[in-house]
Amino acid sequence: MFSKRLLLIVNPVSGKKMFLRYMPQVVRIFMDAGYLVTTMVTAAQGEATDYAAEYALAHDLVVCTGGDGTLNEVLTGLARKGLSVPVGYIPCGSTNDFAVSRGLSSDILAAAEAIAHGRVTRYDVGRFGDHYFSYVAAFGAFSWLSYTTDQNLKNVLGHTAYILDGIKDLPKVKPYHVRMTADGTVYEGDYLFGAVCNSTSIAGTLELPRDRVDTCDGLFEVLLIHEPKTIMDLESILLAVAVNKDYQSPYVDFFRASDIVIENPPTLDWTVDGEFPGHYDRVEVSPLQGFLKLIS
Repeated sequence: MFSKRLLLIVNPVSGKKMFLRYMPQVVRIFMDAGYLVTTMVTAAQGEATDYAAEYALAHDLVVCTGGDGTLNEVLTGLARKGLSVPVGYIPCGSTNDFAVSRGLSSDILAAAEAIAHGRVTRYDVGRFGDHYFSYVAAFGAFSWLSYTTDQNLKNVLGHTAYILDGIKDLPKVKPYHVRMTADGTVYEGDYLFGAVCNSTSIAGTLELPRDRVDTCDGLFEVLLIHEPKTIMDLESILLAVAVNKDYQSPYVDFFRASDIVIENPPTLDWTVDGEFPGHYDRVEVSPLQGFLKLIS
């Protein structure tokens, strides 16, 4: 009856804990598609990485359910072992940037059906020091919100929770002096925000021009927003980033690169797919072209 094996990794507390209500139906969908399903439920941060690294090779497909952080953990487990196993993602987090940028359904059963009968599309994965990311590594203005905002508040209020927490954390917004060498070109200055990404959406708030983003070309899209010195500078930034969304401003650096070396103060906090990877004063970033085999 079952011709294939599927590893289902479940984060039971992400989002509004909705997945557990649909879990029997999701398993049934995969069984009807010919998969023998092995389910593993995480109880602590990092367990999805361990499960993927240890058990993925014995399965034809790995499906994870949770937020961007859960997907990141699964990809990290696969990347560290060099395992090229197809991945399905059922987004159940509070923001789901990766799912939005890839056009994945937020309906749990529809997402499961799409995985059960879908096809593989390849996407780049980024290596950030000894961590990995599916869509973004970022620093600066409000990039910390995804991992400092209370989970219960996110479950109830969704994006509003980030806004409220952002207002509370306004004093944190300050420029950082960063030196970035990207494919031999040096960018150095005082920046409010920076991101190395492979996505058309960052933190649910920044939308990158889709005609300038290729998610499987071995290149990152890099965004650096300079510290504004005057109100006119700030207006130029807001027009480029929030209104016109063309990122054309003398105070915005937007370019593509593959091999990147970043030097910054050791107090600078980075986020990798919305998770805190630790502090770096120097980090190398490089692409794993087409590593993610996403089935949807």
